[in-house]
Amino acid sequence: MTTRIPTGRDYSALVQEDRVHSAIFTDEQIFQDEMERIFHTTWLFALHESEIPNAGDFKRLQIGRYPVIATRDEQGEIHLLINRCRHRGAQVCESSHGNTRRFQCWYHGWTYDTRGDLVGLTGPEAYDKDFKCDAHGLTRIPRVESYRGFVFASVAREGMSLSDYLGSTKPYIDIMVDASPIGELQVKPGVVNRTRYRGNWKQVGMDGYHPHYVHMSVFKIFSKRESTTGSAVGALHLEDPFADVSKSRTRGFPHGHACLDFREQRRPHADASIEELRRSEEGARYVDDMISAYGEERARDLIAWHGDPHLGLFPNLQLIHDHVRVVIPISPGETEVLMYPVFLKGVGPSINEKRLRAHEAFYGPAAAGSPDDAEIFERTQRGLLADADPWVQLGRGIHREEVDEDGSVASCISDEITQRAQMQEWKKLMTRG
Repeated sequence: MTTRIPTGRDYSALVQEDRVHSAIFTDEQIFQDEMERIFHTTWLFALHESEIPNAGDFKRLQIGRYPVIATRDEQGEIHLLINRCRHRGAQVCESSHGNTRRFQCWYHGWTYDTRGDLVGLTGPEAYDKDFKCDAHGLTRIPRVESYRGFVFASVAREGMSLSDYLGSTKPYIDIMVDASPIGELQVKPGVVNRTRYRGNWKQVGMDGYHPHYVHMSVFKIFSKRESTTGSAVGALHLEDPFADVSKSRTRGFPHGHACLDFREQRRPHADASIEELRRSEEGARYVDDMISAYGEERARDLIAWHGDPHLGLFPNLQLIHDHVRVVIPISPGETEVLMYPVFLKGVGPSINEKRLRAHEAFYGPAAAGSPDDAEIFERTQRGLLADADPWVQLGRGIHREEVDEDGSVASCISDEITQRAQMQEWKKLMTRG
């Protein structure tokens, strides 16, 4: 399914160990090559299984350049189908999500079931006897795999398994899932914050250097809060997690994955979080259920971590605080970001309500945090268009990197390991033969 665009450009020269050329953020041809060489070759996050829990449920999404319908059939199996009629190419589904038994093309009425099979051919007498409906179903994305409810897709027919691709990031994904005492999350396709900014998709990275500056005002507000429980966003005021003297770390993993690791910084605050939770009936039940499910030591850690792995999975998924963030490149200078709040299954309503309110406070359209990020991304994009001195510095902390037991490269929270990990993967994919 992949068509590589021939290019004589030396992409390896655009990404050096401690800097990248600004053309990778602004050049139209590079963007087109990114779609082919990155988004049409590697694993991309598609959706969470809970978004289509019932037979007939569907959701529209984007996989690289391909408009896709995610469906669940009568047998409970999930399919990712390209949203393009096999007759003239019109999209057969326009609703963002819903439940149906059929998708009918508005153009000439060809009809498909939730498996993508062509089950209705209008005017069949006009086709010769060799026409086979079973050869004209909606095209399927070749590879679909999942990890703990997170469904990934690859347009490439061959490649490494999803398990190998995720590698040592899987325990970090577990942090978000195991914040539920029954190990299940709920993501609602209709509950989403959408942000579209005039900047490149690679601006949305893991950056522990910017919060002291971009988010100074919101942190001053958070520092006056008393409550910490239920939300990782609320945990931001615990000491200063973005100070290099803190126990917070920044990490780079193979395949461009990266995280801001707050585990050691938050662990000493477990007692305070548990004490506050126990002041309410539902909070006390949550603590008891977590201990029953995971044992006291693991439960204490999970409660202290607030279900926040702060993990970026290259190239289009981030698991941050209380939400799933999907990055959709539109053009070199335009990106859409979808932020889905995550609800914990097996907990009382007040726990999820508090998480949602905290999410809205930082990431909502009228919030104090996420709009600041979008603004700085646009200012950066405008600056990058000036190519008089085109190199972008990413060398912070390069002299103090350490390789950890899980194979990740770690250092102080403000170091630019995360950007270097992402850009080295970019370079590998863009120069792969």
